[in-house]
Amino acid sequence: MEEISKHFLNNNRRHFLKKLSLGIGGLAAASMLDPFSAIVEAPDSPLKGMNLPHFAPKAKRVIYLFQSGGPSQLELFDYKPLLDKMRGQDLPDSVRKGQRLTGMTSGQDSFPLVGSNFTFNQYGESRAWVSDLMPYTAKIVDELCFVKSMHTEAINHDPAITFFQTGSQQAGRPSIGSWMSYGLGSLNDNLPTFTVLLSRGTGRPLAQPLYSRLWGNGFLSSLHQGVQFRSGKDPVLYLKDPEGMSRSERRKMLDHIAELNEKQEKEFGDPEINSRIAQYEMAYRMQTSVPDTMDIEGEPDHIIKMYGAEATVPGTYAANCLLARRLVEKDVRFVQLYHMGWDQHENLPTQIKKQAKDIDQATAALIMDLKQRGLLEDTLVVWGGEFGRTNYSQGTLTETNYGRDHHPKCFTMFMAGGGVKPGFTYGETDDFGYNIVKDPVHVHDLQATMMHLMGVDHTKFTYKHQGRRFRLTDVSGHVVHDLIS
Repeated sequence: MEEISKHFLNNNRRHFLKKLSLGIGGLAAASMLDPFSAIVEAPDSPLKGMNLPHFAPKAKRVIYLFQSGGPSQLELFDYKPLLDKMRGQDLPDSVRKGQRLTGMTSGQDSFPLVGSNFTFNQYGESRAWVSDLMPYTAKIVDELCFVKSMHTEAINHDPAITFFQTGSQQAGRPSIGSWMSYGLGSLNDNLPTFTVLLSRGTGRPLAQPLYSRLWGNGFLSSLHQGVQFRSGKDPVLYLKDPEGMSRSERRKMLDHIAELNEKQEKEFGDPEINSRIAQYEMAYRMQTSVPDTMDIEGEPDHIIKMYGAEATVPGTYAANCLLARRLVEKDVRFVQLYHMGWDQHENLPTQIKKQAKDIDQATAALIMDLKQRGLLEDTLVVWGGEFGRTNYSQGTLTETNYGRDHHPKCFTMFMAGGGVKPGFTYGETDDFGYNIVKDPVHVHDLQATMMHLMGVDHTKFTYKHQGRRFRLTDVSGHVVHDLIS
């Protein structure tokens, strides 16, 4: 009886959709031109009435350079000479204020303060502090907008990364790229709106893995999930035709599948069937667009040299940065890079030196390459990890070696282009580099600001699911207007 009831319930929905003139044939035809248009413009679309974008955007595209593991702000950008003077002394209780620690250091008898083993200097007209680990980044500080007062509640990797990417520490919510895809749609009919690139750092090559749910669509249509581009001969899995199948045969097969899907939609009225049709058509078009995008043979030698020798090695951070530029050049809306290996609990001086070398030249090259092509103005570049590192040593402190534990109370990120202030530093931490003393910026504040730059009011951009209206910033977050030019 339950199945019969479900059948008639879906059948009633089918008649309702027909009355609203949402025919599957029209949807399939529209998806061949724009995989989003038919769904977004449907009479029952949740986007109806949102009038997105809410206002003129400063940025059209985003490149998010996520540094997985938590880069140490104290080794890279947040210069604290007091830690050198107090090296080996215990962290005062008046500074720590009983803050929760991870299980990796909570059992330590002491918390010896340790400054950076690397040299800091000020650069550019903005006089931004940068360590000698980042010589290429130091040259472009006047293009960067530093935020030294980021903070989060999460203290362990999985919830912290999930929080940055989805706005919740619990898995299951849509990622920020999926929200952008859902709300703003595609700028290119032949490539995914939201693409993902992964690289593994040399500082700690066996670091924590990343999960595909970090770029998942959550409760949004599967049309908006991130599409991972991989190194190797098959950048997107299952994209190529089976051996022996011609392109015309592939076209016929898709047409027949569409007919079968139409029958299923008529019977069950499942909206995911509409998404599936659009995905099939997108995959068909990607068969030619993806190989063309991945092929860097036509890149001039001076561009390869700008990104560094590893730009020609698929799967490296440098290669992914070059690919990110090629993707936004083709108007991909949201490009997410993840670079693993920033979790230096021990042997930090050696590990972070390798890790910084992985990303320094390519990050600077990407920003300057976008600028020289006129793309930086409307492309927002974001660099940062899920939290920072402690000002005290994890484990034994020696003259040449130390580690740092997770620190969510303050850390540094930077942005460039897309409407943010260049040559600008925002926020300040105390002399111990432990607490924020000026202009705190929460994770939800960063998300709200990114959306604002894309022309979206984060408080109005919602999706109703299971009786509740959800948004990326949940019930908090505010736009940090001081960061916007």
